Amino acid sequence: MLFTSTVINYIDRQTISVLAPHLKTEFSWNNSEWALIVISFRVAYALMQTVAGRLLDWSGTRRGLLVSVGWYSFAAALTSAATGLRSFMFFRFLLGCGEAANWPGAAKTVSEWFPKAERGWAVALFDSGSSVGGALAPLLVLWIYRAFGNWRPVFLFTSALGLIWVLAWNAFYRAPENHPNLGEEERKTILISRQQEARLEMQAMVSSGGRRASLRQLLQVKETWGIVLGKGLTDPVWFFITDWFAIYLVSKGFSLETTVLGFWIPFLAADIGNFFGGGFSSWLIRRGWRVVEARKFVILICGFGMAALIAVVGVSSLPAIIALFAISTFSYSAWSTMALALPSDLYPSASVASVSGLSGTGAGIGTIISTFLVGRLADRYSFAPVLVGASLVPLLATALVFLLIRKK
Repeated sequence: MLFTSTVINYIDRQTISVLAPHLKTEFSWNNSEWALIVISFRVAYALMQTVAGRLLDWSGTRRGLLVSVGWYSFAAALTSAATGLRSFMFFRFLLGCGEAANWPGAAKTVSEWFPKAERGWAVALFDSGSSVGGALAPLLVLWIYRAFGNWRPVFLFTSALGLIWVLAWNAFYRAPENHPNLGEEERKTILISRQQEARLEMQAMVSSGGRRASLRQLLQVKETWGIVLGKGLTDPVWFFITDWFAIYLVSKGFSLETTVLGFWIPFLAADIGNFFGGGFSSWLIRRGWRVVEARKFVILICGFGMAALIAVVGVSSLPAIIALFAISTFSYSAWSTMALALPSDLYPSASVASVSGLSGTGAGIGTIISTFLVGRLADRYSFAPVLVGASLVPLLATALVFLLIRKK
């Protein structure tokens, strides 16, 4: 169900990106004005990540995700009534407020259900929903757009997906402590394992009996900053691709309708990257590697893989462009899977969503800044300096992870 919520989450946010070339034409927006719409979503997403993380640690994942998915589904439906730049910015802000809870909530759910050796796979599964959602969005959105000859019904259709998920989550999900279909022996095993991890396994701080640490305490730990800065520098690369890929292809002279089959390949590569990161790190752990060292090794090799975008500057053929973007998205997703697993590796369950939320806020701030720069650079120069920066920044993020996260 976490995988499905992530798919829907990304379909909702990608809808406007797929429609971007049509909307820019209809409303006569330039890249800088389009960037304002993207930034409106990112501001809400960044601000609410930390808030959502704390609320999820307080209210629990069942209630928290129920409210958040219902919220952003309603916001998506409201977007169908947008009439111009300001209304689009407002509705995208509302969408970002609701969508912010998905990753902190999913990370917390994984920490409640899975032992550390299996979390890489579990994180890979739910995080792969972003790639699947990104791949499905152009097919679904363009199909609805063509069927109705208008962009407004698209937002109503994608909103309905979230509302259906809310009904299913409310009906079927329960925490391990009170899940009706979980045997007592299995329940006991999960709860004992969770207690042992909080007491004996590696943590970036003393858990104080499993109580939630304050944000001040969490921010005093250098491992927290390793996770926050790592996400803050790598997520802008992913969001550059998700928010601007369609516009980039059009700027290179390609038609979105004729390249739709190639459009989803980088997202498929990202999906594979999720499972590579989770599977390879889990394999290393079974081979005797320490959990965090296995995660960091994947981060190292994938940090270099993300630098493939720099080669896009020198190519003009569609297959080459798509292949290089695919290498970058594959590497990003494996890198991100490790970053999403680290909070549950390093912190007790009571603080996982808070740390994940902090990293989401860091990612949001980085993405807001990068989105503003992308719009300005693309209008004034071209996408070339953007591609160079998107290749070099992940190397800095990788170095910071190795510098700041050293606990065993």
